[in-house]
Amino acid sequence: MLASHPAMRQLRREGNVPSIHGNKHWPSADLLMDYLSEHPPRRGVRVMDVGCGWGLAGIYCAVHHRARVTAVDADDAVFPYLHAHADLNKVRITTLRSRFERITTAQLSEIDLLVATDVCFWDELVRPWQNLIRRALRAGVKRIVIADPERAPFFTLAEYCIERFDADLLDWRSKRYPRISGSILEIRA
Repeated sequence: MLASHPAMRQLRREGNVPSIHGNKHWPSADLLMDYLSEHPPRRGVRVMDVGCGWGLAGIYCAVHHRARVTAVDADDAVFPYLHAHADLNKVRITTLRSRFERITTAQLSEIDLLVATDVCFWDELVRPWQNLIRRALRAGVKRIVIADPERAPFFTLAEYCIERFDADLLDWRSKRYPRISGSILEIRA
């Protein structure tokens, strides 16, 4: 459902107004879903969707890969939108209100795959993401996949991950959504 969908508009009228960029469906979620359709996780994987917004990447994993998903966002006003999409897709998603700087090693140790879309859009987000990725790998997260529309801070993060973790940075053009393209950063333990 797009922001103009009656169900989404009703949520806004009820006072659910996201304040940290969780106000719509971001195209990088489609990019990540397209990438995961060609490079799927194993069935039943434990997923954390960080900076989830409406949670579409996590919902995709739940629907198509029977993943157990925890969706994390600093703004709990996004969760009604996430739950509306989860209900539409007949899946259950666990939510956690947290800034990504506060996600603990213990929480990360309970997941296999960390996904994120459109999360490194300001320079000041690079260092917290570097720290989260290091924590995740130390906690045993096996795979991290981040999609971005190719912003400069994301490329700074990608360069760091390529140097430190032998990550892959891929140009990706969606096959299902021809006008959507960007980059995928993938880190494997």
